[in-house]
Amino acid sequence: MSLRINDIAPDFKAQTTQGEISFHDWIGDGYAILFSHPKDFTPVCTTELGFMAGLEKEFAERNTKIIGLSVDPVDSHGEWVSDIEETQGNRVTYPMIADTDLAVSKLYNMLPAEEEGDFEGRTAATNQTVRTVFIVGPDKRIKLLLAYPMSTGRNFNEILRVLDSIQLTAKHQVATPVNWQNGEDCIIVPAVSDEDAKVKFPGGWNAVKPYLRIVPQPQD
Repeated sequence: MSLRINDIAPDFKAQTTQGEISFHDWIGDGYAILFSHPKDFTPVCTTELGFMAGLEKEFAERNTKIIGLSVDPVDSHGEWVSDIEETQGNRVTYPMIADTDLAVSKLYNMLPAEEEGDFEGRTAATNQTVRTVFIVGPDKRIKLLLAYPMSTGRNFNEILRVLDSIQLTAKHQVATPVNWQNGEDCIIVPAVSDEDAKVKFPGGWNAVKPYLRIVPQPQD
């Protein structure tokens, strides 16, 4: 099944390092980051999981949970967590899905649905497409999906930036321009008429073009 932005994120039950979860129930009324890995004890993923552990507080402040996935069993994940803490200096306290039967990887289109077998005998190379980041909203819809090659470490500061943008749009009906950083000017979305914008943005805006209305970032 092909997945796109605004599709409902498929629900599933899975074993994790913190017990069995039902994904939609686990998300609750906030946001979630699901990021996947082809195999335990892979070098690039080790750095990523450790870095995300260091960002967990930042995500929590944005009402966002983190969950990892790797195509290996829970006990292997537990051993890997020790290596991650030793080498990266951060302890992974968020759950990690043990996708031993490849079910979640197939459900999320990271492996072909017709792929046979389970984690046994598979290598990082055979699982190399299990390298995707998903942002899922409170409505359980996919807000972002981004796939990386196995050799390139992901930029999770960028994921945090995108999350800030997504939440601004949801709350204030503004979009964010190229290379935007938190605190910088935003764009009033086209769906907001000038009449409605006068109410939402009483301080006014700079209309570079009728469709390009620049406004200071709204504050909560």
